[in-house]
Amino acid sequence: MPLDFAPSARSTVGLEWEIMLADPRTGDLVGRAPELLTSLEAQSARERHTVTGELLTNTIEVTSGVGTRVADAVDDIAAAIAAVRRSTDPAGVALLSAGSHPFAQWFDQRVTDKTRYHTLIERTQWWGRNMMIWGIHVHVGVDDRDKVLPIIGALCSFLPHLQALSASSPYWAGERTGYASNRALVFQQLPTAGLPWPLRTWREFESYLDDMFRTGVMTDASEVRWDIRPAPKWGTIEVRACDGMSTITELASVAALTQCLVEHFSRELDEGRVLPTLAPWFHRENKWRAARYGLDARVIVDEAGSQVPVREHLAAVIDDLLPVARDLGCVTELEGVRAILRGGASYARQVSAAEAAEGDLRAVVHHLIREFRAGPAGSAPN
Repeated sequence: MPLDFAPSARSTVGLEWEIMLADPRTGDLVGRAPELLTSLEAQSARERHTVTGELLTNTIEVTSGVGTRVADAVDDIAAAIAAVRRSTDPAGVALLSAGSHPFAQWFDQRVTDKTRYHTLIERTQWWGRNMMIWGIHVHVGVDDRDKVLPIIGALCSFLPHLQALSASSPYWAGERTGYASNRALVFQQLPTAGLPWPLRTWREFESYLDDMFRTGVMTDASEVRWDIRPAPKWGTIEVRACDGMSTITELASVAALTQCLVEHFSRELDEGRVLPTLAPWFHRENKWRAARYGLDARVIVDEAGSQVPVREHLAAVIDDLLPVARDLGCVTELEGVRAILRGGASYARQVSAAEAAEGDLRAVVHHLIREFRAGPAGSAPN
């Protein structure tokens, strides 16, 4: 069945950020989104940003409008957070973001009362109930649908880089997992989640969807939950691999890296070049390494199996992408990746906070609450 791909301005950006609601005293999650969202959704209807609910009642999601620059989308997100705070601060609800909550238990959480969520839980059972995960999604506009699958194939080589930069889920249900991003491995347990299938053309994607619809796996394209997926409704490529960013400055940096990569690969296609890809088994191994070791991972970077520390490779990639970033107006945000490389990603900061508190994970939550408000260097973004 033919699937339309909506017109979209090239390399425009849209952001989605899933945010936890917590008790500021105990640090535990609170399922208060339904009581807050009625007014927040109504208010955001008049704005470029939106504020909506998610799978669990302990979560709200803020989304930007479409921006030509990363800074435009980040400004929308900052405005959305400010609007949310005007409701949550008086209500005694704290905000934080990470790939997982350090100690909350799945059986204490409530599912949002919507048919699509109940259907998901009915099908996926224990794994679905365990989806106590939070992430960011970065949309980048693509000007030709025939570019979409080749760009996704090339982007898969950079999923470990994005995952390592955003890794923020070292704890799960009160335990240190030994992983920088436990979320990455939990999320892929859902049907249709995980690494994209190595499809080459839009027709192959349509054929995949036909198979999924015919066999009852899904009912529409939005149920494709790959780490990177086409978003036909918006005319974008959507990167979904990242853990929830703990600060808005880091969100901006990962968004800029994503935007620059998509634009770089789009230019390569314009020049008639074939985009580089890796074997699926290398992508799988790279994903696991980034989830396990974060920024200390060594990643496989070519078909010969060459391996490079992800920090080293990221620094080289940033240098290569700077001309693209100048054209897109996101040099400052892209250079922010270097700040993450110097200061460490959220998972490392969380582990340090726990060690300083002699293992008290409530201290980790309070650390995340402070960071969400002020940023890792203490510069308040919202």
